[in-house]
Amino acid sequence: MKLSHLILVAATGILANGIAHADEALAKAKNCLACHAVDKKVVGPSYKDVAKKYTAKDEAALAEKIVKGSKGVWGPVPMPPNASVTPEEAGKLAKWILGQK
Repeated sequence: MKLSHLILVAATGILANGIAHADEALAKAKNCLACHAVDKKVVGPSYKDVAKKYTAKDEAALAEKIVKGSKGVWGPVPMPPNASVTPEEAGKLAKWILGQK
């Protein structure tokens, strides 16, 4: 493999990793981690469990649940709406959550 290809592959990995951390930072900034964790149930399900339940086809519906809230999906505790999350941010969060498989 040529050096230029190696550099491109490395840069892609760094950018992808930076995006993943950016979306985790967004989850922290929007207070999502008060009720969720990546790998364990807190008040709500872990993001790994959410990623197991849903597929990429469900990304828009998951983003909508982030903004509007939901109830009865993971038990009796409802997820309240998060009015501080824009639809664009919810899409980023949903994509990040679904990538936690």
